[in-house]
Amino acid sequence: MALVELERFPSGMEAAIVQGRLAAEGIFATCFDAGMNIAESVGIMIPVRVMVHEEDREAALAIVRAAERR
Repeated sequence: MALVELERFPSGMEAAIVQGRLAAEGIFATCFDAGMNIAESVGIMIPVRVMVHEEDREAALAIVRAAERR
């Protein structure tokens, strides 16, 4: 099971919220580069990547898009 990038976020907080939402739906997700952004509150350094299993990407994307519409 390969991990693929779902989306990038300017802060670890946003990425963690998405990770938690996906976990609530039974989809494994992990955050890459969360500790790399030294200007976390500004979000200008390195974006945090939310990664999911390749076979879960479409379902995870649908969950994120549905949450954005609310």
